[in-house]
Amino acid sequence: MFEIRVICDPADTDRITTTLTTAFTTGDVRRYPTRDGNRTRLYLTADHHPAPADWPTPEQAYAGAPSINSEIGWTARFLADAQCYTALGREFYLRKAALLDRIALLDEPAAAGNATTTAEAAAVFLLDMDQPGIICDPRAYVRQQYARALTDDL
Repeated sequence: MFEIRVICDPADTDRITTTLTTAFTTGDVRRYPTRDGNRTRLYLTADHHPAPADWPTPEQAYAGAPSINSEIGWTARFLADAQCYTALGREFYLRKAALLDRIALLDEPAAAGNATTTAEAAAVFLLDMDQPGIICDPRAYVRQQYARALTDDL
């Protein structure tokens, strides 16, 4: 995610805003006058649009997945069998992030609550573990990686 700042003629603000929202996934546009009052400053957060072929929908990503209850059981068994202070590995963190994402999807879009926050944190952890510095939607990244892992039979 990144921040965009544009200084433009007030008559151009709608055209520029439309162009930016077409090119990127953006948050709300904040508009302020410049100090001289003759121009407008636009501020917005943005992220690249994911490529549709690379970013499966939740339904596509989790189509062949074990049930949520089964994944909870797998996660609990994995943790119970792990030695203290051992690295858990990528598979664990991927499956955990996917599980939390699936649970959060049950809450959405009504409200972003604790499940959504937890799913986001697990996704960011996996993304940073795999590719630090990459900018994309962390939960979309989890879905992409989980769908790929399913084709390799987790």
